[in-house]
Amino acid sequence: MNKAFILGAGLGNRLRPLTEWLPKPLVPLFHRPLAAWAVEACKRCGIDDFAINTHHLPQAWDSFSVEADLTYFHEPILLETGGGLKNSATWIGQDSILVHNGDIFTTLPLERLILAHEASGLPVTLALRSEGEARHIALDPTGTRVCDIRQTLGNGVGTHVFSGIYCVNPEFLDLLPVGEKVSVIPAFLELARRGELGATVLDEGVWMDLGDRNAYLQAHRELALGPEIHPDAIVEAGACVEHSIIGPGARVEAGAVVRDSVVWPNSWVTGSARLNRCIVYTEHPVSGPHQDQDL
Repeated sequence: MNKAFILGAGLGNRLRPLTEWLPKPLVPLFHRPLAAWAVEACKRCGIDDFAINTHHLPQAWDSFSVEADLTYFHEPILLETGGGLKNSATWIGQDSILVHNGDIFTTLPLERLILAHEASGLPVTLALRSEGEARHIALDPTGTRVCDIRQTLGNGVGTHVFSGIYCVNPEFLDLLPVGEKVSVIPAFLELARRGELGATVLDEGVWMDLGDRNAYLQAHRELALGPEIHPDAIVEAGACVEHSIIGPGARVEAGAVVRDSVVWPNSWVTGSARLNRCIVYTEHPVSGPHQDQDL
């Protein structure tokens, strides 16, 4: 398997107002876009051919750069997860692909997902986690097939979390309508009815859904993916920066206090700023005291 589809077209409502500035997969995590981390995770499995669907702020993707082949599918009308996959059918062709949500960070052993999928011969195989809040996936007694999602089919109570990563064979596209806004979930449920929705549990490694503000700040507290202060940031002598991420081109003036915060590239924190659990995402100068605010 050498192709991966990165879901990049969502509106990112849970991360507003940050996503009024950038599409959610381009929001920086330790100075790199989330989508770049997704590409890296897939490349560790030998994947080098990528497609990304876009909708919101598509021009922002012009500056996205990774060492891989990229194909974009713009959706003037948002097609959701199923419609987005169907829209890329020409790129998928007769190949099996890995699908990766654009708003998660992971170090899961995805090669195990790919091997399990190829060995099963099933149309789709989901990567699952045993721990987490959204345990909507029910498994059959073998633990290798999904028998229900959100108890929709009445076949079991959810015990596992869907990671947002899965493998797909091209015949799965036959279950998706052409040109329609549709989720993949109805097609997943149809396969579950048939006993053909595969699953593999990957509890090793890190998996984080960064779809909301608290999770975004938590990732910067718990992960160690690079320097907290980028070498191209300017932090003046006399500034106090504690447990915070300062992006490239950002400026923190002397006298500023920045704690448990994330300062995006090219942002400006003035000397009078007192920031705690804030995200500075615009290029407007930030001054004064702020707590749990996006600025």
